[in-house]
Amino acid sequence: MATLDLPDTLRLSVLDRSRTRHGESHVTALEGTLRRAEHADSLGFHRFWVAEHHAVPGIASGSPPLLIAAAAARTGRIRLGSGGVMVPHHRPMIVAEQFALLESLHPGRIDLGVGRSLGFTAPVRAALGVENYDDDDFTRDVAALQDFLHGRGPVTALPVVADPPPVFVLAMGRGLEIAAQLGLPVVVGGSKLLADPAPLEKYRANFRPGVDAATDVAGGVAGEWPGSGRRSGRAICGGEPRGGGGRVD
Repeated sequence: MATLDLPDTLRLSVLDRSRTRHGESHVTALEGTLRRAEHADSLGFHRFWVAEHHAVPGIASGSPPLLIAAAAARTGRIRLGSGGVMVPHHRPMIVAEQFALLESLHPGRIDLGVGRSLGFTAPVRAALGVENYDDDDFTRDVAALQDFLHGRGPVTALPVVADPPPVFVLAMGRGLEIAAQLGLPVVVGGSKLLADPAPLEKYRANFRPGVDAATDVAGGVAGEWPGSGRRSGRAICGGEPRGGGGRVD
């Protein structure tokens, strides 16, 4: 079996899903996310990302931009981002404006991770209003998002920032191919990646630098770490530039 070649030293980050505990409110879960962001910041962690889930029992986070803003107000150094914004449910210009605003208030600290989940059940998908969304739709919307962030859209997304947040694609399978086509860094599921690193190797081989991305990007890894008692952690080894250019650190 092939093995994944990882560097000796990794910068550690956190993906937090605002999980609820038995008997706790959603408010308590969200406050817990903010406390963990503060703690990660104090420990010197590199990134702290929050998730977007809709009507999923046990998960309180449905709006990454709002949660990022709250975490940014309570931290001073750590990078903050989305893991990720589900593009099918948001117009590209709106996402660009939201993250440009975050970047303008917290320069050099914002990441934009994007995915394409439609929702876990048919009622959720119906409530969100998108039930059909294919590879071409995702490619088009992520490209449009990049254009709005970098001032190439048909109208100007405001505020304009000199150094827009980097865009990462949360990807497995076909998503890796789309990210390579668009020249964007990726964050992938750790357990499947470690079992078969071939898809990531193919991504690296097919990666073509875009005008807004690094010239060569090592894919990110999301993997679960067991914790003590009921607690568990999830770490991201974020995509790092290996050939210079772009802002993915």
